[in-house]
Amino acid sequence: MVFRKTDILAIALVVVMAVLVALLFLPGKTPGGQVQIYQDGRLIQTLSLQKDQQVRVGGAYENTVTVRDGKVAVTASDCPGEDCVGCGWIEVAGRSIVCLPNGVEVRVVEATGDVDMVVG
Repeated sequence: MVFRKTDILAIALVVVMAVLVALLFLPGKTPGGQVQIYQDGRLIQTLSLQKDQQVRVGGAYENTVTVRDGKVAVTASDCPGEDCVGCGWIEVAGRSIVCLPNGVEVRVVEATGDVDMVVG
């Protein structure tokens, strides 16, 4: 089997297109700067990922949210199944941990400054 120049060109084109599609659809690795804690759809607390801290979220159950070394996790919960605890540590903006029985969502978001918008 002998490859012609057009065969090699077609293979190279397919490889380049596959790489471009992969880059478009892979999630970003933007490090988060803040943690937002929601309960029943309401934002109840915003924490910095730069400061190690621990917060307890009450409700029907109790969740312990821990921020350590720029990452966040639900480290303890008394909800059935404790799936939220099993999610582990997250740090990338756009990722979240959810405790359905307690209606809690822990989101990692990019840090926001005081400026909402720049015009001009």
